[in-house]
Amino acid sequence: MIVTIDGPAGAGKSTVAKRLARRLGFQYLDTGAMYRAVALAGLRRGLDWNRPEELADLAARLSIELTDDCVLLDGEDVSRAIRTQEVTAVTRYAAGNPEIRSQLVARQQAMAGGHDVVTEGRDQGTVAFPGAECKIFLTASPEERARRRLGDLRGRGEAATLEEVLEAQQARDHRDAAREVGPLARASDAVDVATDGLMIDEVVERLVELVRGKKRGRAGGDSDAD
Repeated sequence: MIVTIDGPAGAGKSTVAKRLARRLGFQYLDTGAMYRAVALAGLRRGLDWNRPEELADLAARLSIELTDDCVLLDGEDVSRAIRTQEVTAVTRYAAGNPEIRSQLVARQQAMAGGHDVVTEGRDQGTVAFPGAECKIFLTASPEERARRRLGDLRGRGEAATLEEVLEAQQARDHRDAAREVGPLARASDAVDVATDGLMIDEVVERLVELVRGKKRGRAGGDSDAD
């Protein structure tokens, strides 16, 4: 079974998806980390962001491995490095690159093949896994998302203000929704879940019930078919 969790930056997708996968005993696929890893590799090599073909060529040569606890880029644990503001600022060059999108979506589909998976990102229910059995669109108010992002940054020792984070987030939301390749969009059959005012465990419990409901529905449909 494939469970997709889509939604804007700061909605809590990564944290919730990881915990949900553990509760269900599913694999966890953080697709956003893959684009961040490509961007980090581009930064380290000093690539010209105005030459998208160079970044696409680089992406094709990279080894990106995802586990529940870390992101490996050519064998190196870059879990923390890909979450810096510096990487966040340039990840759009990977996420908006059609060739890189095609490459990474194919990798995501291969990773999920034959497994029970919770996968999260911004195009999972619409592009990567349009046939997923359970699709969730996770969101929160702009202010709530900015506060969460600020907490993450300060937790890593990065200086920022709420106003700066909110401004950057609004610009990112606009880019994510407007880009031609893999835009942020809610799948027509996704279930909306707003997380404002909810603890992480409360969100996870709600999603566990949603997934179990989909499983029961699928089992019932299979029985009817017999």
